[in-house]
Amino acid sequence: MSALDSLIDPAAELTCLGSGYQFTEGPVWAPAENALYFSDIPGDARWRWTAKAGMELAEQPTFKGNGMALDNDGHILVCEQVTSCVTRLVPGFGRQLVAYHYEGVYLNSPNDIVTRGSDGSIYFTDPDYGRWNDWIGQERSKDGLGFRGVYRVPPEGGGVQLVVDRDEFEQPNGLCFSPDESILYVNDSSARNVKAFPVGADGSLGPARLLAEDIGTGVPREGNVDGMECDALGNVWVTGPGGIWVLTPDGEHLGTVSTPEVCGSHCWGGDDLRSLFLMTSTTVHVVRTLVGPAPLPPF
Repeated sequence: MSALDSLIDPAAELTCLGSGYQFTEGPVWAPAENALYFSDIPGDARWRWTAKAGMELAEQPTFKGNGMALDNDGHILVCEQVTSCVTRLVPGFGRQLVAYHYEGVYLNSPNDIVTRGSDGSIYFTDPDYGRWNDWIGQERSKDGLGFRGVYRVPPEGGGVQLVVDRDEFEQPNGLCFSPDESILYVNDSSARNVKAFPVGADGSLGPARLLAEDIGTGVPREGNVDGMECDALGNVWVTGPGGIWVLTPDGEHLGTVSTPEVCGSHCWGGDDLRSLFLMTSTTVHVVRTLVGPAPLPPF
């Protein structure tokens, strides 16, 4: 038996939950609703799936929302491609602004997001994909910040904090915490690598360690590092050629969970958090795993 076999049964089969989308992305599991939410970025739509009701259109338009996560209060955080903002969806109060600039200059295009459950701070990546074209965002100038960074929103809110060097990434994308939140993993779709940063008590990041490199081609929508999650054992599940690559905390590639189309992102959910939902381009699939995720908000 391979090491991967202890994480997912080799006989586990993917089940298609929906089809006909343009490009699915940014899933999040909402345990209070037993529901999956995900983005169809070009379709400018947010979808909701439950075992009882199946697929439902939750909202449209969405400013071409992309990555989502829950904050410590269970509210959905959204990275918006058109507005270059991070927003919070609060039932009864609508859409609240979380972040939109750094030192007086508009953000590029927030892409993926995660909450540090121990203190409620929020981390997000800011490549410029949402400025490339009208398919996944709004074509516009890429001038402005002049770099693509990773940011932290303090627990009390306020101005965002740049937590990496300005030249650390070409196009930072997916990110996730280790189970004890001592490491923040961030991948770079253009550089085709995954980096690991030690997390300080104050939320700052130390020098990066290269976890894995040469994953994919770097060409968008060809199976690159993109969405990323950490399991309860500390393994990193990151999209790559052929599906989801499973890496140990030392960067060893244990194997790949194959998907029928390019997988852009994924998340765990279900009653026992052992259903892995896969955003597979024009479709959405789910597969059962033998391991669940690292602890997830709300805390």
